Amino acid sequence: MDARVRVAVAGALGKMGQETVKAVFGDDELLLVGIVDPKGQGKRLSEALAISGLELPIHYDVAEMIDDCKPEIVIDFTTPHTVYSNARTILSRGVTAIIGTTGLNEFELQQLETLAGEKEVGIAVIPNFAIGAVLMMKFAKEAARYFPNVEIIELHHDQKLDAPSGTAVKTAEMINEALAGIPPRAVQETVKLPGCRGGALEGVRVHSVRLPGLVAHQEVIFGGPGQALTIRHDSYNRESFMPGVLLAVKKMAGRKGMVYGLENLL
Repeated sequence: MDARVRVAVAGALGKMGQETVKAVFGDDELLLVGIVDPKGQGKRLSEALAISGLELPIHYDVAEMIDDCKPEIVIDFTTPHTVYSNARTILSRGVTAIIGTTGLNEFELQQLETLAGEKEVGIAVIPNFAIGAVLMMKFAKEAARYFPNVEIIELHHDQKLDAPSGTAVKTAEMINEALAGIPPRAVQETVKLPGCRGGALEGVRVHSVRLPGLVAHQEVIFGGPGQALTIRHDSYNRESFMPGVLLAVKKMAGRKGMVYGLENLL
């Protein structure tokens, strides 16, 4: 009997999906059993990605793939418009979900956590799989205790559909945890161009940049009397996320309930 964890990938023909397929296929502890991507319906994976040995058919939707392929874990790298529906489908069928797609709101996260509890399965919602990015967030939370004045600048490729990034939101949430009880600065600003000061999550301002040539980058800038501290992380390619993806798959195998953030699996 094959003891490897049975894994499927949704959004397999996207940029993150393709890297994930290669990473899962190349890992001795995992078995790639299912593929979902409407763009490749009717093809086999070896045709779509030109990788020998990947003869899996490409399914149109998650429900059909789960019924046919019986995965234990589904990794979702689809779109913000479909991720919630996909996650509900995965959990409803008693399968663990690892969500790399950003865009879920607080209500949706609560609903998915409830559903995972009812079905006694696991779900991991991971805003950023780069282990360096996770450390950046942890360091930022620690620094906020000493530098309460902080802003976040996140920079991504111009095809990213949501803003701000899930990483920036998660970072701001962690900083706000550290700043609990510390009142934000009371400054009267004259804003000459609406939106130029970015958005705000409680007291933390977030600025989003979208440009071709970028992948995923974030700066957390702290200011204090006579000094500044900048914590920055850069992902130069999507391969940088794969150690975190594989770690999440292996840590979530057999685990129940919701995990939000890769730092909780390290």
